[in-house]
Amino acid sequence: MKKKIYLIAMTVMLMVASFNVNASTFNDDKKAFKEAAAKMTTEQRQARVEEIKMRVNEIKAMDKSALTKQDKKELKAELKSLKHEAQAMGGGGVYLSVGAIIIIILVLILIL
Repeated sequence: MKKKIYLIAMTVMLMVASFNVNASTFNDDKKAFKEAAAKMTTEQRQARVEEIKMRVNEIKAMDKSALTKQDKKELKAELKSLKHEAQAMGGGGVYLSVGAIIIIILVLILIL
């Protein structure tokens, strides 16, 4: 019984460690895109965003039924990379959750 508990605990610990490794590589990619975007002029950024849009439209227009599983994986990874690069180029934006909007409205009601 003890061996099973230790085995399960060790498995869970190893799984958590592997998730943390993937998260750190993801953050490194975002930082690299932001650094590259900071070095570009506005015209270069706009040109790169247009290239990204064209590539995304090409991928959307593709017939994906003929692709292998590995090719589909590569396309998905490329789309994620393009998305992160486009977000770094565009500067992102401000997003509010529903909870934040409700709190803002309540504060405004209390003030007024």
